[in-house]
Amino acid sequence: MTDTGWEVTRMPDLTGKTAVVTGANSGLGFETARAFAQKGAHVVLACRSVERGQAARDEIADAHPDASLEVLELDLADLSAIHWFANALKERHDRLDILVNNAGVMHPPHRTTKNGFELQFGVNHLGHFALTGLVVPLLTKAKAARVVTLSSFFQRQGRLDFEDLQSEDDYDRYRAYAQSKLANLLFAVELQRRFDEAGCDVLSVAAHPGWAATNLQSHGVSMDGGRFRPLVYRLLNHLLAESPAYGAVYVLYAATAPDVVGGRFYGPSRFFEMRGPPTELPLPAVAETDATVGLWQASESFTGVQYDFDVPLA
Repeated sequence: MTDTGWEVTRMPDLTGKTAVVTGANSGLGFETARAFAQKGAHVVLACRSVERGQAARDEIADAHPDASLEVLELDLADLSAIHWFANALKERHDRLDILVNNAGVMHPPHRTTKNGFELQFGVNHLGHFALTGLVVPLLTKAKAARVVTLSSFFQRQGRLDFEDLQSEDDYDRYRAYAQSKLANLLFAVELQRRFDEAGCDVLSVAAHPGWAATNLQSHGVSMDGGRFRPLVYRLLNHLLAESPAYGAVYVLYAATAPDVVGGRFYGPSRFFEMRGPPTELPLPAVAETDATVGLWQASESFTGVQYDFDVPLA
């Protein structure tokens, strides 16, 4: 047993359940998808690159020949692609038990999505906001479904600038990332409040994996062609980071543990939230303000996605 104190073996049996993991072809997403498949779930690997998604599917299938796996293309930087993915999912499945909003970008130079959103806010938050809203009808058809949205300990440095959520006036890659991760957390909290108001049997929680060594850290900073920043991140990963499998434990706990409470935040309990047993983490003060509603309304305006919380009749 690792010092997480919680292992994949403690997950409940997931046979008969359907799970979607965004960014499932590598890193935390891959390890999360692999664990779900190992426990019997049908796993949809939602990946920007179908080729890399298929390679991840094959790797999981090699280790677990009975795994039930599916690859669907999902580009969170393109609203039309998100709509396509949601429609394809609805055509293939009548319910969704677990949605893990995992994919993301970190610290790139200034870039925009296909819809003109600042890349980090657009992919990390708005893309997942739109995706979740479009698949809510599938979530409400499942029994005790869960939505896990990945945040980060960097959310503590985040501030929501409602006058410039797209960082158009003053782009700083680190500040924009922190804002997107705070938005992920506030989205999870507000989503639970709305599920509760609608009487939906769905839990929405946020989780963060501590510092896990994935390509997330170096990929974004390498987009401007520099060599120094990627080198620094690789060094920090070597010195401080845990493995993706280790980091995925906190996501899997949030997605399956019976004592998880909706609207809460889960992650490592020790060493500045970088390792140790999963625990409930304190929410930032802003989560108790009307900023969650303001973010929701802004996200609806940006994406054009309105949530339908109608609960299906039993």
